[in-house]
Amino acid sequence: MDLRETLNLPDPEFTIPMRAGLGDLEPKIQAIWKHRGLYHLLQESRKDAPAFVLHDGPPYTNSPIHIGTALNKILKDFVLKSRAMMGYRTPYVPGFDNHGLPIEQTVAKRFEEEKVTPDLAMLRQACREHAAQFIEVQTEQFQRLGVLGLWEKPYTTMNFRFEAEIVRVFKRLAEKGYIYRGLRPTLWSPTSRTALADTEIVYKDHTSTQMYVRFPLLRDHNGFSKGLPNFSTIIWTTTPWTIPANLGVAFHPMLEYAVVRVGEEHYLVLASLVEKLAATLGWGEYEVVLRELGISFEGSAFKHPLLDRESIAVMAEYVTTDDGTGVVHTAPGHGRDDFYTGQKYGLPALCPVDERGVMTEEAGEFAGLYYAKASAAVETRLRESGNLLFSAPLVHAYPHAERDGQPVIYRATEQWFISIDHDGLRKRMLSEIEAVSWVPASGERRIESMVRGRPDWCISRQRPWGVGIPVFYGKDSGQPVFDPEAMEAVARLVEREGSDAWFKRSPQEILPEGYRHPETGEAEFSKETDVLDVWFDSGSTSLAVLEGGVEPMWKDAWPADLYLEGSDQHRGWFNSSLVIGAALHGHAPYRQVLTHGFVTDEKGHKMSKRLGNVVDPVAAAQNAGADVLRYWVASVDYANDVPCSESLLKQFGDGYRRVRNTLRFLLGNLSDYDGLARPERLEIDRWIMEQVDLLAADCVRKYREYDFGWVIQAIHNFCGAELSAFYLDVIKDRMYCDGKDWDSRRSGQLACHYVLVRLTKLLAPVLAHTAEEVWARIPGVSSAWAEGPDWGSVHLEPFDAPDEAELAAIRGSDFQARFSALLEVRAEVFAAFEKWKEESGLKDTQDVVLRLSGAPEALRAFGSEALALYFKMSWVHLEDGPAAIAFEPSPYPKCDRSRIRRPDVAEAFGAMLTARDRKVLEERGA
Repeated sequence: MDLRETLNLPDPEFTIPMRAGLGDLEPKIQAIWKHRGLYHLLQESRKDAPAFVLHDGPPYTNSPIHIGTALNKILKDFVLKSRAMMGYRTPYVPGFDNHGLPIEQTVAKRFEEEKVTPDLAMLRQACREHAAQFIEVQTEQFQRLGVLGLWEKPYTTMNFRFEAEIVRVFKRLAEKGYIYRGLRPTLWSPTSRTALADTEIVYKDHTSTQMYVRFPLLRDHNGFSKGLPNFSTIIWTTTPWTIPANLGVAFHPMLEYAVVRVGEEHYLVLASLVEKLAATLGWGEYEVVLRELGISFEGSAFKHPLLDRESIAVMAEYVTTDDGTGVVHTAPGHGRDDFYTGQKYGLPALCPVDERGVMTEEAGEFAGLYYAKASAAVETRLRESGNLLFSAPLVHAYPHAERDGQPVIYRATEQWFISIDHDGLRKRMLSEIEAVSWVPASGERRIESMVRGRPDWCISRQRPWGVGIPVFYGKDSGQPVFDPEAMEAVARLVEREGSDAWFKRSPQEILPEGYRHPETGEAEFSKETDVLDVWFDSGSTSLAVLEGGVEPMWKDAWPADLYLEGSDQHRGWFNSSLVIGAALHGHAPYRQVLTHGFVTDEKGHKMSKRLGNVVDPVAAAQNAGADVLRYWVASVDYANDVPCSESLLKQFGDGYRRVRNTLRFLLGNLSDYDGLARPERLEIDRWIMEQVDLLAADCVRKYREYDFGWVIQAIHNFCGAELSAFYLDVIKDRMYCDGKDWDSRRSGQLACHYVLVRLTKLLAPVLAHTAEEVWARIPGVSSAWAEGPDWGSVHLEPFDAPDEAELAAIRGSDFQARFSALLEVRAEVFAAFEKWKEESGLKDTQDVVLRLSGAPEALRAFGSEALALYFKMSWVHLEDGPAAIAFEPSPYPKCDRSRIRRPDVAEAFGAMLTARDRKVLEERGA
């Protein structure tokens, strides 16, 4: 007789395969989701449930997705899938950001390679086509990662209706008095030839030339110089090219300044910096001859070190005592503080640098030089004039444009702004920040400091690809039109024809017939040529999308429950959205904000194609599987920068396989399970069912807290410890060797089914495809592979978690305490056995009898036969006496069918069999 044929071995064709083959399997599952309309079924199934709205921050459509955008979208999918399984309706409209400089530069480069000089219409059309191409590319790629959403109808910032809503947001802000046009020094990119907002700036090391420059005294307004000869003050600067724009020298009114005699010269500097300056400037011998407060110098005049004009002494409390000389070189056209100080003292905003960064005729002899090269020329002339006291290279943090990584400058130009302090907006924003829940909590401090210190928002850009600022000017007067009727006419035009129409149509074609300037009465107009900052586009999404202006199904969804983006968005999208939301609604557009870090290589280095350390998420999904990539996302501490590499993904793939093999084993026990039998559960089966209930409750709580790492680690540990190392190991004998229809085996199947269903649901938000693959094979559930009305998906299911009363009953039960005691002793026994087996040479626990003395009383309730199974021993004797663990070779024969040694093994059917195995064969008629 072939005893193996009498066993209830798992059916390998019934369970999932050991080799996942995710690269081939996942697209098939995704095709089913798409064919069945899973996203829409999910929303329909919860149409009466409370909504949980995650508003998508739009990725930029200039290229395929990268590992950082994959991390972001997968995290969002975790949130939405888990919230849906908690019973929420989870509408998700993906978004795409389409306007802006990077697309324009990519398109312009292509035209240049083709030796084509495009007009504005050609350039804008090419930008629109480029963005549309990558909307399609990214849509396909995000879906390949298993992300569900309204992919057939995303919101796009270049959609005509969306562009019209952007215009209307501008109109609403203008109506409330937040919009103004003014001359201000703004951050300016010479390489891109446009103004930038603070949110588009990054600081990184830059080498500048630092200079100490002498400004001779021309006119002593208050007699502070006491007639001393050769009297000068000294400024320190790291931007020598701004010296031609100098109009003043700033002193702190309440700080003490010293007049220092050095040979025949007298220098006016901050008293507390004299010693430091002496060391830097090489003053071997010097003497402080006078001391005065800074206010004494107000209104005096010093001679410009190069040009024939005065530099006025002004007062400024931003003068610091840390570095320099305590006297600040003031060029109102090249600095915010300088500008406002100049306004106070009637100094013009002189800006002798054009949009290309080239010095103009106002710079005198330096005209025609690029600003960076002008620094060397200024240094040479200062040395020749005798006014350069010291120069040296200085490496310091300097602002660069985030988009192209090039240095920027401050340049005074006419720009459009949103006033951050109008109508108490800054105070409202700060109050709203306190009301929002920030995850992690440090995000609150980060955005609070940015909002508290941010200047007015410069929203105009001197570029062709974007939504035109909807402002007309009187043709003769140049006065802007702030009439909502005129702006609404622009919005209606854009809604019909897109933002291109603003640049194609004349004012007469756009404005109502007979329209006149509300203030001047003019009938002829010109148009603003600047476009809106792309952060204005994305900052408007909460109103354009959540208010229902673009996607009606989202109506009344404002504010969103959650914004989830990278930590850099504290100064970006979170910030711009807060400005617009607080200005127009009085509240933040989000109740909760979750941030994640950036993806680095495994050494912590930034990823770059040049270094060859880039991980392509689409290639990774095809090679290892999107679920392995999702397992990685769930496993890392996303609140900080996270490492990723092929080798790391392989390690996380090993963790994935541990979970997969556990699911495979559970499912393998259910090939003949119909769920109809309801046997009395064996104790260990009841125990594992209660254990998975405890796990489910904790996991759902952690999903609610966005702690996906805890969830996947807890499930991984459960699969390894409670299941593989104990429960599944213990029940193998019963599942394989008991009678097929015995209550003992059906009890095990009931427990395996119960555990599998709950584990599969808990894993579904993370391992979206594997959970679906398993769900399709679980007996008694609606299969994702079925046709017709029996079709179902694990993603349509709710989590199975006990309520608080059930949890309390489980946690406080003597039953659970008894198994806890068992597992504790079991761990001690196995540790002792590892040492004993080396001494005895017996390595199989079935060849050993265990003698336990002084064991917890709770173990006696199990009985020796059950304990033999739980400890995987031939037999277990519980004895009185002090606590001790002893092993001895088993005296019992081994069963030829079940391969265990028991006291009841005897010969039958031509083999050595336990009483249980003899009974099975008798029932089979062997």
